[in-house]
Amino acid sequence: MPLSIARQSAEELGGQSSILSRQRRDHAELDRLMSLYKTPGLPVSERQDILETIFHLTFSHAFAEETVLWPALRRLAPDGEKLTAQVEAEHQQISDLAVAIEATDPGDTRREQLVAAFFALIRQDIRDEEDELLPRLQEALGHDAARLRRLGSAWETVRRTAPTRPHPGVSRRPPGNALAGVPLSVLDRARDSFVATPSRGRVLTAALMAAAAAACFVGVVLRRRR
Repeated sequence: MPLSIARQSAEELGGQSSILSRQRRDHAELDRLMSLYKTPGLPVSERQDILETIFHLTFSHAFAEETVLWPALRRLAPDGEKLTAQVEAEHQQISDLAVAIEATDPGDTRREQLVAAFFALIRQDIRDEEDELLPRLQEALGHDAARLRRLGSAWETVRRTAPTRPHPGVSRRPPGNALAGVPLSVLDRARDSFVATPSRGRVLTAALMAAAAAACFVGVVLRRRR
């Protein structure tokens, strides 16, 4: 059985810029943020800011996986379809929970129950990726450091321009997610701007709603045809 990437050195993972090292760093940051969120006595406003940061990292990270990594694993590994279907189902559940969290008020008791379930699923997803999917990808690429670094660069490029919020209705696979990704990314960043500076973000958010809705519709249609 391939060795979990959690138990390998940076050199074994192909260097700091390899896809495996980049994934592990994001996972460690998510774990840190989730622990920080649970700090006793933290003001509700600070807890909300941390949750927003977790959302941004979780959904940009997952979108890049679904666009770059999992298609590669399906091409390279005989059981890639089964492995990626499992983690895509986890991503869907995480998105559904995030939408439910967004529909509740900060400080609401039900919200904290949803957040606890959200964090538990993220941690399960991290374990599945680090113990199964990413080692299989590493094995399929022959532990080739150069290929791992190239894949890491492609993943990082997508992550930096990916949507930052949950969109459960959009396909988890190309081409549906790729078609929806650009307008949704712009919309999400407009919403982020609205949260930070309402007067500046409001106009841009409204202007992008139609484009994002159209992209979501295309993604849903393509998903249903699969």
